[in-house]
Amino acid sequence: MLQRNPAPSRSMPPRRLRLRVRGVVQGVGFRPFAFGLARRYGLSGFVLNDSEGVLIEVEGGPVEDFRAALRAEAPALARIDAVEAEERPLGHDADFVIAESRGGKAATRIGADAATCPECLRELRDPESRFFGYAFVNCTHCGPRYTITRALPYDRAQTSMAGFSMCPACASDYRDPENRRFHAEPVACPACGPRLSHRIEDIAAALLGGRIVALKGIGGFHLMCDAQNADAIAELRRRKARDEKPFAVMVGDIATARHFADPSAAEEGLLSSAARPVVLVEGRGRLPAGIAPGLSRIGVMLAYAPVHHLLFDELVRRSPTTQVALVATSANPGGEPLAATNEDAERRLATIADLIVTHDRDILVRADDSVMQVVAGVPAFLRRARGFVPEPVNLGSDGPSVIALGADLKNTVCLTRGREAFVSQHVGGLDNAETLRFQRETVEHLCRILAIRPDYAACDLHPDFRSVRLAEDIGLPLVRVQHHVAHVAAVAAEHRLEGALLGLALDGHGYGADGGIWGGELLMLDGCRWRRLGHLATLSLAGGDRAAREPWRMGVGALVAAGRGDLAREIFAGVPEAARLVALLEGGMRVAETSSLGRLFDAAAAIAGARMVQTFEGQAAMEFEALANEVEADTEGYRIENGVVDFRPLLVRMAEQGLKGAAASSLFHATLIAGLAEWTLATARTERLDRVVLSGGCLANRRLAEGLRARLSAAGIETCLPQAVPAGDGGLSLGQAAFARHVIANDRTQVEEP
Repeated sequence: MLQRNPAPSRSMPPRRLRLRVRGVVQGVGFRPFAFGLARRYGLSGFVLNDSEGVLIEVEGGPVEDFRAALRAEAPALARIDAVEAEERPLGHDADFVIAESRGGKAATRIGADAATCPECLRELRDPESRFFGYAFVNCTHCGPRYTITRALPYDRAQTSMAGFSMCPACASDYRDPENRRFHAEPVACPACGPRLSHRIEDIAAALLGGRIVALKGIGGFHLMCDAQNADAIAELRRRKARDEKPFAVMVGDIATARHFADPSAAEEGLLSSAARPVVLVEGRGRLPAGIAPGLSRIGVMLAYAPVHHLLFDELVRRSPTTQVALVATSANPGGEPLAATNEDAERRLATIADLIVTHDRDILVRADDSVMQVVAGVPAFLRRARGFVPEPVNLGSDGPSVIALGADLKNTVCLTRGREAFVSQHVGGLDNAETLRFQRETVEHLCRILAIRPDYAACDLHPDFRSVRLAEDIGLPLVRVQHHVAHVAAVAAEHRLEGALLGLALDGHGYGADGGIWGGELLMLDGCRWRRLGHLATLSLAGGDRAAREPWRMGVGALVAAGRGDLAREIFAGVPEAARLVALLEGGMRVAETSSLGRLFDAAAAIAGARMVQTFEGQAAMEFEALANEVEADTEGYRIENGVVDFRPLLVRMAEQGLKGAAASSLFHATLIAGLAEWTLATARTERLDRVVLSGGCLANRRLAEGLRARLSAAGIETCLPQAVPAGDGGLSLGQAAFARHVIANDRTQVEEP
């Protein structure tokens, strides 16, 4: 029963304001928050959810105080984009009430999933609470949102909780505006809510016994094992066919994270945030090398779902003198999207997991864990998914609705609505039927939950990309966007940069406007206009796609092109095919060439003996980065001529001097940063530009990103790094959408009609 409010203040004449609140304001406790504020200020009126966000009418004296507090004291999970005010005639309401939600075309958005809040965690561990030991405890401050929501407005009937009828106690909490579970749509308790398929005690016993467990969580299943059991880790690698790619580690709290790693203050802030991403931090060497072979940093995340906390509590109870850590990796056979349904898990994980733990709350939208690092003191994404999606990027101005289909690696899709760009969760590599289905699901769900039918589509230039095929099949007017232009446009869009700027796009490869294989590009971008101002000197791709998997081929090609086949024979004497390849290249064999910085990293890593064959994308570069220390650059290690920067002299010097390991990596990184910075600054002066954006997958290399930013900034250049989306192909869809909107507004000749 709602209590009657105190009489309105008589110190100010009564007014009535209608307030339209836009942003993430549904499912975050905004209505009870507004109700409490109205009671505090003695106001009457109402609050409700509708398709545009939250609608409030308040009447009384201190309505301006109410409006100010609405922004200043908003719930922690709320994101207020705008509060629009309109004077209304007095209604003489007796009370302030929470009214029924209204439907209609969605113009609001749902929040991201949030980690268990302190209050729910306290109840989870309190024997006197009805939520004691309940693996699905949540409230308006925490719990699943996006991954259980079918459509907006965000009400229980639109979520996967629709089939669970609330017991009297939960119904009472749900109806009580003074309870933090007021209209918490996933609210449930052991008497009426979802259940786990197995007891926590049995899951803990399996993990401590060296077994592999598939555990259903918030956005999908994890594959878990004891992170201190080298044999269990090796067996998980064997079953998942994941030879050396690093595993993420989950721990129960920040104190345990500090035991296994050495996080900075900024990294601890990320670890403890409501999003609970995986964060790359320096390891302390207390976990088996099989966690992250050849790397100095490990991916750590804190427990974020109630089931995780219960599991860690039980593991600690059983091993009170041992610090507990679990491998927690996406539950998917190699290359496929993670399992999210119970049936999918039983079908696809049976040969990997010894125990499959399910529950009966459906995951409607699968979402991997987000992966982040701190670059130049600021959080940066390596993979953007759970905890952040579907928070939009503000493009700064309205425009047509565009659906952008991204790339074929690290795929995401992006849908724009007004000034908002919604980048999907990580989809993955579009090289199998399961992921292609997931991409289509993602497109359909974004359009449905945002109630948008896009006007245009955007895609890559590559003629053979599967993402391009989907864009063509949609049947909308289509804008094709060059790969590296999209990389640069993504950073320009998130920083809302207007006018001409320089973009340094550094990645593995992308289809060039001339049909070549680009990957180290200096571009001028100005709205829908762009020019290629320069690039890295090309390297031979001996063996085509094999060169990306076998870095020794890049090393051989680079040395032969520099006229030093003798060094190639010497350095790669232990590689059976190397001598023959040297002879073929010296004999004039024609091969494809690339300006890719990623392939330059491969060549350097191979010449330094760090990695001859890689088992996952970027492995050679990641391991090479891990070896680097601070040294002086070799200013004779590069040449800049006619807009082309050539680092082959550096590779030759490394080979001549027999540099290996840390010495080679340190010199390579220092010289690469110096050469790229000098090249960029010279071009900036020539073009009279003072803004540079850094983009592309190679910016995942923290040493490279921070070094370039520091040198360019020191020279007075405004330098922007990716923050809202990944620097690599995971952010490409945002750039495609943003560039396409410029094309549509300014140069319709680039739009292909269906």
